[in-house]
Amino acid sequence: MHKFEDEDTGEILRTNVACKLFDQNTCRCTQYEQRFTQVPECLDIRKLSDTEMLWLPETCAYRLTFEGKPLPKWHPLHSGKQTSVNQAGHSMSGLSVSELDVPEGERLDYILTSSQ
Repeated sequence: MHKFEDEDTGEILRTNVACKLFDQNTCRCTQYEQRFTQVPECLDIRKLSDTEMLWLPETCAYRLTFEGKPLPKWHPLHSGKQTSVNQAGHSMSGLSVSELDVPEGERLDYILTSSQ
C-alpha cells in the first residue's frame, strides 16, 4: 500500500492504494520475481533502514521481528495458514484499490483513518 509521511509531524499516513502488481484477492505480488524491474521504487524489505522499518504495518512480520516482538497467533508464519490473516480481519483483501485506478495527485484522498 502507498504511504506518505507528514512533513510536519513525521507521522506515517497509510492508504489503501495498492501497487499495480498487487493481487487484491490473494494479497500477493503478481510479479514477485520481476517486481524490482517492473516497479523500480519497490522496496526490498530485507534492506530497509531502521527508520524505514517504521513505514511497515505494525503487524508486519519483518517489523515485529525487527522490534523483537512475537508474531500474533493469526500470522501465517505462526499459524501455518495463509487464510488466518483474513479470518482474523487483518487483510487488505477486498479493501484496496489499484494505483492504476487512482491518479497520483489523488492518492492522499485514500488515507486510512485509525478506525479503518
